[in-house]
Amino acid sequence: MTSPLAAASRRGLPWLVVAGVLVAALSLRGPIVAITPVLRDIEADLGIGPAVAGLLTTAPVLMFALLTPVAVLVIRRAGAELALLISLSGVLVGTLIRALPGFGSMMAGMFVIGASITIGNVVIPVIIRRDVPPERVVVVTAAYGATLNVGSLITSLLTAPLAAQIGWPSALLTWSAITIAGIVLWTIHLRRARRSGSGDRFSGARPPRESVQEQAQAPADLDPAVLTGPMPIVVPRRERSFVRRPVTWLLLLAFGGQTTIYYALSTWLPTLVSDELGLDPSAAGALSSLYQGVGILGAFLVPVLTRFTPRLVPALVICATWIILTVGLLVAPDLLWLWLSIGAIGHAGGFVVIFAALVGVARDDAEAAGMSAMIQSGGYVMGALGAPLAGAVHEATGGWTATLFLLLGLAVVYCGLLMSAVVSAHRAR
Repeated sequence: MTSPLAAASRRGLPWLVVAGVLVAALSLRGPIVAITPVLRDIEADLGIGPAVAGLLTTAPVLMFALLTPVAVLVIRRAGAELALLISLSGVLVGTLIRALPGFGSMMAGMFVIGASITIGNVVIPVIIRRDVPPERVVVVTAAYGATLNVGSLITSLLTAPLAAQIGWPSALLTWSAITIAGIVLWTIHLRRARRSGSGDRFSGARPPRESVQEQAQAPADLDPAVLTGPMPIVVPRRERSFVRRPVTWLLLLAFGGQTTIYYALSTWLPTLVSDELGLDPSAAGALSSLYQGVGILGAFLVPVLTRFTPRLVPALVICATWIILTVGLLVAPDLLWLWLSIGAIGHAGGFVVIFAALVGVARDDAEAAGMSAMIQSGGYVMGALGAPLAGAVHEATGGWTATLFLLLGLAVVYCGLLMSAVVSAHRAR
């Protein structure tokens, strides 16, 4: 019997699928980041404080943590193409709800957006692994990760200028045009898949015995970026529980530290830039967009370092970038463009370092999938605390110095956890 991987390796790159994945990726981070350049306007119009405003970016992160199992069920029931179409449609619905007056509508819309993006987070790596030839998976996955940053870059750069012309509710609604383009493209994909009879490959039917055996025998050297969500077919073996392995918990804590500091900083960055440098919202959003834009390059840097340097070097580089960013914001905010450019490497590459370590210690595909689900679920629960905590400190002190010291402390703790996790993973190999 010819294995699916062998068959895939003989296919050319499916350009329409790749285009669909990249267009969809634009809607899987941008809607969350879009509110950050106009957060001060949202606070004033809705009559809320910084701590409450921080909940707006917390809501989607909580959905990432809590609804991953539900997302897997949706993929099994609906199939990959329909699941992604459901994801994008949900993002559109959430965007429309968010545009309604009142804080309650704003929160409800963010919850819907987060729940919908959770499905996309899980299903896109499945589509890449299914449809892209194995030798191209790394490239396509890197392009997918970079496009997530492109979506964040566009919304953080242009939301404030749009809001100045048409108001922030309409500016946020404008980004639904990108989501609609993704819906149209994946509707075409779904029709093609159904015509070819391939649309039910992830419909939840039990796979043939041969395919289960092939999965069980598959090597564990998967690309780390593919493991951005739990795989919908494999189930970890109880007799070799990864939950009892210390390296799993170290990786979970490291990922939690990564998401906590990332969402704390990215949520308040435009407001911090505006207050500290005296810039208007449009200029502050443009400067803050460096943090997302340079991340596009950072997504490709860590794989290069991993290939040509010792195992600890990429982790050391990530730690150095976070420390430089947070110390730089404290001591020389006028050079913020430089600190953001350096820090972008940390937030883009830290994920790759963590999941590269996961792939190295997982004993089979099933354990890799189970560890990925546990690490992401626990990590996003921790990450959901970042933005409200930073907002509360700012509200209590009336300035940003205490918040920046908080970010520096988080960066130091994160670096300790990351290095411990990488060392433990190296020993576990």
